Amino acid sequence: MATPTHYARPAAALGVLLLLAGCASVAPDAAFKVSADQAQERTGVEARLLKNDEDRRALSLEIDALLKQPLDINAAVRVAILNHPGLQATYWDAGIAQADLAQAARLRNPGFGFSRMSGGGSREIERGVSLDLAGLLTMPLRQRMAARRHEETTLHVAAAIERHALATRRAWIEAVAARQALDYARQVAAASDASSELMERMTQAGNASSLDLARESAFHAEAGAGVLRAGRQFDAARERLTRQMGLWGKQAGYTLPERLPDLPAVPVELTGIEGLALERRLDVQAARASAAGVASDLGLTRTTRFVNVLELGYASKSETGEPRSEGYEVGLELPLFDWGGARVARAEALYMQAVGRVAETAVNARSEARAGYRGYRASYDVARHYRDHVIPLRKQIASETLLRYNGMLASPFELLADAREQAGAVHATIEALKEFWLAELELEAALGGRLPAPQAVENSHEHTKAHP
Repeated sequence: MATPTHYARPAAALGVLLLLAGCASVAPDAAFKVSADQAQERTGVEARLLKNDEDRRALSLEIDALLKQPLDINAAVRVAILNHPGLQATYWDAGIAQADLAQAARLRNPGFGFSRMSGGGSREIERGVSLDLAGLLTMPLRQRMAARRHEETTLHVAAAIERHALATRRAWIEAVAARQALDYARQVAAASDASSELMERMTQAGNASSLDLARESAFHAEAGAGVLRAGRQFDAARERLTRQMGLWGKQAGYTLPERLPDLPAVPVELTGIEGLALERRLDVQAARASAAGVASDLGLTRTTRFVNVLELGYASKSETGEPRSEGYEVGLELPLFDWGGARVARAEALYMQAVGRVAETAVNARSEARAGYRGYRASYDVARHYRDHVIPLRKQIASETLLRYNGMLASPFELLADAREQAGAVHATIEALKEFWLAELELEAALGGRLPAPQAVENSHEHTKAHP
């Protein structure tokens, strides 16, 4: 008869195994740092988890310091990544994935059974401890699956940070462009006030007709409407930026720069943009990770298609007047009705679906990279054309018209007409500059990363010209 010592050793080994299986750590900070590091390479901002009120108070002081000066684009992105509540909620997805990964490294808790029966002068007691043997056998596969899902989640979190940074930069560009347009609309309206007053005096003196006065009055009315329209657009653009940064209260009273950055001296020259997009874009990496995860699921499904519930346990039985008996028991689900074929077919279909989505993501990434670069270059050419040709010509025309007017060779009507045409050219120039910076954002989104600094590109371009 086996002694209790023989079963004490397996029980001790089982206890050690259970203890090791439960030692996998859960560290949300460490899990999120992987996503934060990936996003920092693309945004230049290190994201942080806000875990308590102390963290939020420290962040509020940091934001107050940033908002003391006119908000530049980098400060806006920093505030948005650190402060936006919806983005902060997304950050915890990494911690959830880390918890799932830790859970996959732990066995299901053992089961304990006890029964006591008495009657007829005898008493029977049965004791049993069971362990999920199937879970133990498939633990390596489940760990690999959870690890891949964890990797996929970290990519999704990093991609969310990158998307939010791009959306914030877009909102900043639109808000600053709207403010610049509003300032110029007010200048045009102020100039139209003076010209309208001048036209009224000329009409009263008989030097202008009622038709000339009506035309100038119409321009004056349209200039006033332009101010109202520009003001509405600026308010809407500013609120979009405020929402992107998650600001409210006194912090929503930040100031913006007066104008957009100047056009770079030269555009960025890129080669192999399709390969660059496939290499750097997080959505492509996430799609690949998702397909790998589904493939891992398929492997686990095939392994366990016949073994759904397999438990190994230790059993002990004692009865009054009889020696104590010990042993083990094994429970196995018999595949009489469900052979697992449907689950395998479903896993295979999910895998083929994931492969198709990887291909779709790759095709879209290539196309978006090509379209983004063409749009970037075309927008640069348009903005440069306004900067180098349209605006200089308009300035020359305005200067020549003013000289002719001072020399009594041009009428006031020509001077006013030229002012209206020049206002239209300036509005178009502001719009072209805005479209260029937005096109640069679209290109960066398509390529999955920031473009080189304009100065570095310019120096490289000059070096190439000097040394063919």
